Amino acid sequence: MESYRELVGNLHVHSVYSDGSGTYREIAAAAAAAQLNFVIVTDHNIRPSGLEGFHDQTLVLSGEELHNVRSLPQRNHLLVYGAGKEMAPYTFGNTQTLIQASRERDGVCVIAHPIERRSPIRPELGAIPWTDWPPDGVHGLEVWNYMSEFKGLLWSWFAAAIYAFRPDWGIRGPYRSTLRLWDELLSRGYRLSAFGGADAHAASYNLGPVHRKVFPYDYLFRCVNTHILASAPLSGDVEEDRALIYEALRAGRTWVAYDLPHSSRGFRCLAKSGSATAVPGEELRRLGAINIVVTLPAPGEIILLRDGRRVLTTRGSGLNYTSIEPGIYRVEVYRQFRGRRVGWIFTSPIYAR
Repeated sequence: MESYRELVGNLHVHSVYSDGSGTYREIAAAAAAAQLNFVIVTDHNIRPSGLEGFHDQTLVLSGEELHNVRSLPQRNHLLVYGAGKEMAPYTFGNTQTLIQASRERDGVCVIAHPIERRSPIRPELGAIPWTDWPPDGVHGLEVWNYMSEFKGLLWSWFAAAIYAFRPDWGIRGPYRSTLRLWDELLSRGYRLSAFGGADAHAASYNLGPVHRKVFPYDYLFRCVNTHILASAPLSGDVEEDRALIYEALRAGRTWVAYDLPHSSRGFRCLAKSGSATAVPGEELRRLGAINIVVTLPAPGEIILLRDGRRVLTTRGSGLNYTSIEPGIYRVEVYRQFRGRRVGWIFTSPIYAR
């Protein structure tokens, strides 16, 4: 694992090119202020060209959030990274056509907000789930989408007014139904990594008597992010660093973290068996017993799962577990924040064969 470099980014952001309020320059400045290494702008069905580059030490890249605009009600939003061109022309067929076309261009395909809850306070706050199963050709699931979770909190105008000012009172973590769905798909043989993001729009809303921006980019970039393990540090060369980031995302060497309660920078999860090692997203070739070591940057409640079932729960700054059982291992970590138990870290699986 020491050969990898941890990088932190936000993978779901909207700009003025679709329904966000910020320019690329403003998004870049907010990401740099939040000390992100990279941010990927994912506007709806459009990929502007000529806008990628560094702002301070933060690399800004262009992806897309793709969907068939003729489909009512809306469903099946797909995040595509690294395809190198606008993929919107492929949205008018079925989703498999879009996924196949994206993968032919080495695109990384991620299901956005696979399970959503609607808010009854406005028609435009309806749920946008994924319904086109099975997810053939997809690299991962957006297991945690900050603004999607926030929408699910808006069960009344009263709740909306409260959470617009204090979202940290309501944000708790991935829906259990999303995690169960993920484990079910993993058990059926799909290799699906963990992705997460802000779904940032920085739009202004009228929530009854309250008018405010919900939420600024710089706030959201301090909340739900995706941490990746890259094969080298960023060099400052846009072409090289773009390839570096997309290789890590494609391989699924990721974890999703709620960095507001405490940054997860420095988190480590490593599986060993004899001389073989694996990090989240990788396959471990068993050469005997399996040893899984987890190290946290701060204490938390650590849950180790194998094939979707808990095998160990412990509290502290680390975990050391040994087993002879093959399976699909992943880690969840929770912390206390604002008097509540909230999700903190959710790793991609390690596949011990």
